[in-house]
Amino acid sequence: MLSGVICDGAVMRRADRLFRIIQVLRRKKRPITANDIAEELETSVRTIYRDIAQLMADRVPIRGEAGIGYVLDEGFDMPPLMLTPDEVEAAMLGAQWVAGRGDSALARAANDLLAKIGQVIPEHLRPLLVEPVMSAPPKWNAPADTIDMPGLRTAIRTQGKIGLFYRDENGAETQRVIWPIAVAYFDAVRVIVAWCELRQGFRHFRTDRIARYEFLEARYPTARARLKAQWRKEMMATMGRRSSAHAAAK
Repeated sequence: MLSGVICDGAVMRRADRLFRIIQVLRRKKRPITANDIAEELETSVRTIYRDIAQLMADRVPIRGEAGIGYVLDEGFDMPPLMLTPDEVEAAMLGAQWVAGRGDSALARAANDLLAKIGQVIPEHLRPLLVEPVMSAPPKWNAPADTIDMPGLRTAIRTQGKIGLFYRDENGAETQRVIWPIAVAYFDAVRVIVAWCELRQGFRHFRTDRIARYEFLEARYPTARARLKAQWRKEMMATMGRRSSAHAAAK
């Protein structure tokens, strides 16, 4: 279908736009209007209507209509790794950052990802991998994780509880049972986002301050997606209060 469009520059630009429209639809869970797509792609609404009509004619499973919005049915996939130069460079930068700041398993996965991309992208894009125009600086003096990070990620995926002894910034130690829902990677430290049974609320635990830990067989009962949504809501509320207090203090 789209991979057969390999004519002059103008046609190539249209082919790239068709792929970008699919990508926009792909990442949206709700209908998106032609006007919104046109704004993101910096083109006219009329062009988007014409392109969507072409995609539908090419049997891309797009549903919707003008004025309401469009969605892409689940299960549709494009030819593998039809990447733009910006997408290649984004993948490079992200993989470099993970390789420098993730644990050893994530670092290997990042390097493997780059190797796989290098094997399948078109020849004209490979110089972007060999001589990238961007780079992520190495991490300096980052404290070591004192918990098994691959095991932690598995516990998050399977909604497994973790028992741990945790030291605060003053060295005081407490025993906790937590429901891990995410890991936040900052420049120098990694933080577990979790519901804490001891505090009956969301807490953040630095991975370098865990004295002892145990991956428990028990599973926490609330869906992780629901917990993450609740945590985000609380974080937004906290940020709003801080912003209001800061504004009032001026």
